Amino acid sequence: MDLTDVVTELATRLRERGWQMASAESCTGGLIAAACTELSGSSDWFDRGFVTYSNAAKTDSLGVPAALIDAHGAVSEPVARAMASGAVAHSAARCALAVTGVAGPTGGSADKPVGTVWFGWSTPAGVATEHRRFDGDRAAVRAQAVRHALAGLLQRLP
Repeated sequence: MDLTDVVTELATRLRERGWQMASAESCTGGLIAAACTELSGSSDWFDRGFVTYSNAAKTDSLGVPAALIDAHGAVSEPVARAMASGAVAHSAARCALAVTGVAGPTGGSADKPVGTVWFGWSTPAGVATEHRRFDGDRAAVRAQAVRHALAGLLQRLP
């Protein structure tokens, strides 16, 4: 499925349940919210997008504890989990997705090379996380992260 197909199917499934979703984005910088709102009528199922690029924004907007970021770094499983949970807690959404990563070309390290992305998905069944490493330039990493985040939420809807 291409991105448009994923968003269309996600919209259908959320509408069937009467649910709304939220996004919590760092390295994708709002591209997930843009992909969702590209579809006419998205206000039926898309509540809001949080673009929390800085660590302070993750704490202020999503309630991610600063100590968690200090202990694990912004690009980590615990932070992706907290971002997804925080997006649900700070919105009218029943489910949410979160993305935090290193899109490049700078910012990578031995432990977290460019292309490293952590995902979080919060649904009424709980929170799931996943780590991926994508190849390509900044635009390619971000595009792959957008598609994976949306497809991952679709896959996890009950």
